[in-house]
Amino acid sequence: MSAYDLLAFGHPMPGEPDVSHPQPDRRITGNPRRETWNLLDAPLGAAQTLSTGIWRCEPGKWAIRFGPTEREIFTVLQGRCRVYRDDGSSEEAGPGQSIHLPPGFTGAFEVIETVVKVYVIVE
Repeated sequence: MSAYDLLAFGHPMPGEPDVSHPQPDRRITGNPRRETWNLLDAPLGAAQTLSTGIWRCEPGKWAIRFGPTEREIFTVLQGRCRVYRDDGSSEEAGPGQSIHLPPGFTGAFEVIETVVKVYVIVE
């Protein structure tokens, strides 16, 4: 697939996802299975990349750290999640709601109910 092709996708996704779990040193609660169907990695110029796809994860909570040029916006399709800032405040999202994670963000990600989201990451 070319970075210039029209791309349509939704849930459920066909095919097998990449499966992962949070790194042990980042786990706060649980060891959730995470499934990712990454559909596109496209150059944006100036060594930047755009990635998008579908992500599914079981309940759990782990620390997250974004690089200085990495950002994500996601929209929840199913389930509920919460993103915590380092100061303990948080934003929660359910079906149809979106959260933007800015460059350099540190905090924690919690899946409250098994979540399916569409994500876009620019780095």
